[in-house]
Amino acid sequence: MQSGSKIELDNAFGFLDRTVSSDQQFHPLLVSNSGGNTMVKAITAELRRAKSFTFSVAFVEASALSLLKQSLLDFSGQGRLITSTYLGFNSPASFRELLNMPNTEVFVVDQTQGGFHAKGYVFSHDDGSTTAIVGSSNLTASALIKNQEWNLRFSALPDGDIVAQLDQAIGDQLHNAKPLTTEWIDEYERTYTPPPRGTIMLPGGDATAQIVPNSMQMEALEEIRKVRDSGETRAVVVSATGTGKTILSALDVKSFNPERMLFVVHRDQILDRAIEEFQRVLGAPDSDFGKFVGIRRELDRRYLFGMINTISRPETLAAIPPGQFDYVLIDEVHRAGAPSYRRLINHLKPKFLLGVTATPERTDDFNVFELFDFNVPYEIRLQRALEEDMLAPFHYFGVTDFELDGEVVDDAARLSLLVAPERADHVVRALMTYGHAGASVRGLMFCSRRDEARELSRLLNAREVHGKRLRTKVLTGENTIEEREGVVAELEAGCLDYILTVDVFNEGIDIPSVNQVVMLRQTQSSIVFTQQLGRGLRKAAGKDHLIVIDFIGNYTNNYLIPVALFGNTSLNKDSIRRSIIDAQEAGSISGLSSVNFDQISKERIFASLATTKLDSIQNMKKTIAELTNRLGHAPALLDFARFDTADPVVLATTRESYWHLLCTVRQETRWPSESQTGPLKFLSRELLNGKRPHELLVLEALMNRAGGLSASACRQLFEESGCTSDDATLTSVHRVLTNDFFTMPQREQYGSPVVERQDDGLQLAPEFRSLLEDQDFSRHVHDLIDTGIFLARHRHNWSSSLRVGATYSRKDACRLLNWQNNDGSTVYGYKVDTTTGTCPIFVTYDKRGDVSETTDYGDEFINESTMHWFSRPQRTLASPELEPILGNRVSMHLFVKKEDGEGTDHYYLGEVSSSKPKQSVMPNGVTNVVTMSLNLPSRLEASLYDYFVGASPVVPATESRHDRA
Repeated sequence: MQSGSKIELDNAFGFLDRTVSSDQQFHPLLVSNSGGNTMVKAITAELRRAKSFTFSVAFVEASALSLLKQSLLDFSGQGRLITSTYLGFNSPASFRELLNMPNTEVFVVDQTQGGFHAKGYVFSHDDGSTTAIVGSSNLTASALIKNQEWNLRFSALPDGDIVAQLDQAIGDQLHNAKPLTTEWIDEYERTYTPPPRGTIMLPGGDATAQIVPNSMQMEALEEIRKVRDSGETRAVVVSATGTGKTILSALDVKSFNPERMLFVVHRDQILDRAIEEFQRVLGAPDSDFGKFVGIRRELDRRYLFGMINTISRPETLAAIPPGQFDYVLIDEVHRAGAPSYRRLINHLKPKFLLGVTATPERTDDFNVFELFDFNVPYEIRLQRALEEDMLAPFHYFGVTDFELDGEVVDDAARLSLLVAPERADHVVRALMTYGHAGASVRGLMFCSRRDEARELSRLLNAREVHGKRLRTKVLTGENTIEEREGVVAELEAGCLDYILTVDVFNEGIDIPSVNQVVMLRQTQSSIVFTQQLGRGLRKAAGKDHLIVIDFIGNYTNNYLIPVALFGNTSLNKDSIRRSIIDAQEAGSISGLSSVNFDQISKERIFASLATTKLDSIQNMKKTIAELTNRLGHAPALLDFARFDTADPVVLATTRESYWHLLCTVRQETRWPSESQTGPLKFLSRELLNGKRPHELLVLEALMNRAGGLSASACRQLFEESGCTSDDATLTSVHRVLTNDFFTMPQREQYGSPVVERQDDGLQLAPEFRSLLEDQDFSRHVHDLIDTGIFLARHRHNWSSSLRVGATYSRKDACRLLNWQNNDGSTVYGYKVDTTTGTCPIFVTYDKRGDVSETTDYGDEFINESTMHWFSRPQRTLASPELEPILGNRVSMHLFVKKEDGEGTDHYYLGEVSSSKPKQSVMPNGVTNVVTMSLNLPSRLEASLYDYFVGASPVVPATESRHDRA
């Protein structure tokens, strides 16, 4: 269908009659920044399909331009932006950022009188049609993502009057506008007076105002109080860097009102800043505050701030009575495994001991949680802190690292490649493209080697960014504390642009003014990555966002980047891959932040993810140990689901069961018996994923009663639980629980069924009921059922049907389509089931290099709504198996994955219809095949479409792609 016809149908659907059948690709849409329906998503979607655009907006912020930066870089057309000087909102810095916008001409209406308050985004398409978004959103981050806005998106054909009206309005504005130039900005800056506007404050307020707890701090203080009221004497608070841990600690001290308090830190700079913040919170006289560092030993002060290396010396502790302090607070308490901290903690006997840290997970064997009796009253990780506006939003750009003569920076890159002058030029180009053009840069560059940092600094200092010579210095572990403090002071004063460092600033340094972080090294650890990112997330006056530029080479552990950015520790490749795709589609994450990759760096991350073994025993042992440390006992599968850490399905299916895994990693010593293993495997592999809750509900009900469940009782159970069901679903549930659904090899693996038929209903099989008398077995079975129900509710929205965008295996499809048997191994790309009238179609999009010409299917997307699809070979238009497909007499369900390395799961794209069948031949020119169009029920989301059709690296195959022969 031509776009003109689509627009006509979509406008009829939107303006005249919502029952009209249309693709809803151009239909009128109210964009209100609610439920994921954001302006940034709408604008980026239009940029993907437009040939040109014109934005007319009164107000512009640099942070909003960063949100759109990658989309504009990927845009192949030409754009215009019209803005003005109205009310002085647009600062000279904003205009400099506008001048740096890619593929965009900028025009300014210089209005000192009258009002320029336009807010419109107009996109032109190749066929002459126009799409416009007009309403209330200026080009600010809040207006694009968070504010309640009303913007109407509509489309029109070239001859439509509204197109002429828009063209006229744009022409009138351009008539009164001037092209934006550096000279114009310089003149504007000379007379510019900023309007009175709010500034971004520190989490605790400004330097003089009385501190009032924010909502998050009030919540934390209440939870800490509950711990104390329950009789506990220790607790640890986990709070992301920059979220005001010191202010929170001071507020709790104020609540506790101790006679004597000790605050222990590990760096002198932290000590002075902590005293300042405590003074603001407590409002006590200066004489109440003292130091214990160097030669200062002010033990008589009410609030004492001490350096761990000073106060923990054995001879010092001997002179301090254990009850000297009734409240002890330890900063960066993840360090408390060191002997100095242990001596101090073991010696002092306060009424309450509080530890604070951003990173409780350690690479050593020290258990922070155990030290504090597993009391964690409050925890706020990076993603939540960003959502709660406690940190400066960041805009992350993953860009392709340097390549010279085919050699790409990788794990074993030579120094000569890392410090090649061409690489320095490459870095400078990225700084000019993605970095700040208006605001003064205060940046940190993280390098992999000291010699790399020194030589790069020398090369960068000979180069310019936006017409200004770069000013950089190097700090490494070889520099003294005094040298570090001096260089940091230069950066804060604006005398430096960047500090190049090698792991010096991972933690324990506070430079709120940092507004740019550059990663010139591979990510060795998601924890370290988050620490380095956190160096720039602290809020500061005059700083509205952080730019992160990450140079991504051919590193084997690139997969750690999305793990860190999205906090995704699931060990599930599909989940991590989906996080990347969703971030590209939404245009933003976690509040006002965004994550962007250029095409090559994105493919490198997907390649790294495809080839890594996330579910290795080493990784699973580590994640189990981390949660064990948190809980004080071996975690159940439900604990992983509740704490949103590792995917319970991954943990339970890598071995025969989770019980087997716990024995493998020596968390349990008693192994399940052979008779117990079969049911555990069945529950883990068939029901735990929660993709249909019905079987889990039936099994839970049967285990809680002596008798069985009739068919009518099953229906009532489903209805009371909010599950949709029909006779076909009930029959399918029966067949799954009794093992009748499965092939003979699967039945042999699972042993005796857990359920057997009883008249028209079900009851627990006697052998399974007997096994449940074993407490360990019963505990693991209940855990599997409880976790499956949790996942069904929280991950799959309590749905029993296929959900567009979710992933399914062939076996999942057979089960959810209510097939009598698991025929997934015989689907061979597609299969019609005459009993249910359904036909799942499975496509692996990218070909492997060794595919033969007789199985070289050319399945490909024609656009976001249509796939060109091949039947099995040796088929004609008259082949009986194709008759129901060509005639659309069965429900056809399309499942697609990108490549073999992704495993067995495919993305479900919806129920499709066929059209335009054609008799053809395979690439060998001999073998018959039928091709046709598969029409999706709605447009495939742009990011998932880009993922499928983009270039793909070759990865190891785990499953044959073209198995229709």
